[in-house]
Amino acid sequence: MAKQITSRAENYSQWYNDLVVKAGLAENSAVRGCMVIKPYGYAIWEKMQHQLDKMFKETGHENAYFPLFIPKSFLSREAEHVEGFAKECAVVTHHRLMTNPDGPGVVVDPSAKLEEELVVRPTSETIIWNTYKNWISSYRDLPILVNQWANVVRWEMRTRLFLRTAEFLWQEGHTAHATQAEAIAEAEKMVGVYADFARNYMALPVVVGHKTESERFAGAIDTLCIEAMMQDGKALQAGTSHFLGQNFAKAFDVKYQSKEGALEYVWATSWGVSTRLMGALIMAHGDDNGLVLPPNLAPIQVVMVPIFNKPEQLESILAKMKEIKEGLDKLGISVKIDDRENVRSGFKFAEWELKGVPVRLAMGPRDLENNTVEVARRDTLTKENMSMDGIVDNVKALLDQIEKNIYAKALAYRDEHIYKVDTWDDFKAQIEKGGFLLCHWDGTSETEARIQEETKATIRCIPIDSCVCEEEGKCIYTGKPSHRRVVFARAY
Repeated sequence: MAKQITSRAENYSQWYNDLVVKAGLAENSAVRGCMVIKPYGYAIWEKMQHQLDKMFKETGHENAYFPLFIPKSFLSREAEHVEGFAKECAVVTHHRLMTNPDGPGVVVDPSAKLEEELVVRPTSETIIWNTYKNWISSYRDLPILVNQWANVVRWEMRTRLFLRTAEFLWQEGHTAHATQAEAIAEAEKMVGVYADFARNYMALPVVVGHKTESERFAGAIDTLCIEAMMQDGKALQAGTSHFLGQNFAKAFDVKYQSKEGALEYVWATSWGVSTRLMGALIMAHGDDNGLVLPPNLAPIQVVMVPIFNKPEQLESILAKMKEIKEGLDKLGISVKIDDRENVRSGFKFAEWELKGVPVRLAMGPRDLENNTVEVARRDTLTKENMSMDGIVDNVKALLDQIEKNIYAKALAYRDEHIYKVDTWDDFKAQIEKGGFLLCHWDGTSETEARIQEETKATIRCIPIDSCVCEEEGKCIYTGKPSHRRVVFARAY
């Protein structure tokens, strides 16, 4: 099966596309730019959802749901917001079809034109803050800590499965606070939740930092982000958390009466991650044989493959496998016994390797006699024979080890591809090779734009962890004074 996948060295982009399709994660749909997430891919997304939802609720947030359609006038109320999303909006103009009077099929009924066009949700700040106006009147109503699991539509011209599609799935948190300090603390807390999830569940090392003014979310005063490095040295923005100030509260006239009796505008945040995390998972860990899934997010953590020549051998092997499975089930480990009789064991090995199952147990008649089982690790592609005595506990320990090893491997790759660069010539040479470039920048949008225009590199973030960047220096492009280094990279 690996032969069906282009190697990373040959064509990294094609390797990614091949892997998404061949591993049964997703495929293109009949609607241009939209994808079908297949059951195995959706099972991974469900595990992401489940863990993130748990983490959100542990920090006091509740789930709600808001309309898919947003009146066009709502987007006009916050100038930066509408400017940021205007070119990506899908717009509903009519509410009815009719039989085509001139031939077969249906056409839009011209009499069904809407009085006001509706925008298909690109993000929900406007519809939510219009709603919050009805929920908030006093300081006693605050804070509001709400999250929404939903789909959004951003009409992308160039699409790629999971990384950039016209419609995608995500969660978006929207919170309202009485003070600026509370809102800033909320934005910082939630980017921390994302970093925790990326590192401890996705086995994905990330850099946390602030976006520059030109890279901020439309309508935000500050955007915090987590940035990850893929195996081709490019960056991928894996999550963002925004301090919105009072911009949306003022746009929708959302005020509260303070303890002192004064009317004050509410302070806001929003934060989100999407199915783009699926792309990060694939590109950060996959190899030329297929997916490499961290055990914490693998839909199937252990697969068992019986090996037999005669049908009568299968019964005793399956009985032992079911016994082991029961023990793993009790520990909350997801197990599948692949007892298909119309497929050879070699095909099964390749299939589960392609799908990234962390641990494979193989057992034949001789293993039963010797009280052993062959244990294969997906992360290292190694295997060994283990005693069946204590196999359940050994597999549990092995899964923990695999999770840590996948993270360590990704961390080592990232750290080996972080470079301090101090001259423009070195910058231009190194950016062609990929990686995160720690460079001085004069702090102006003009310089940032020129660097992007000449090299296609952007400032991924002004880091606040993972590296010590506070130091005096000179901007790599203009030579003007700089007080810290920022992270430059080419990005998805």
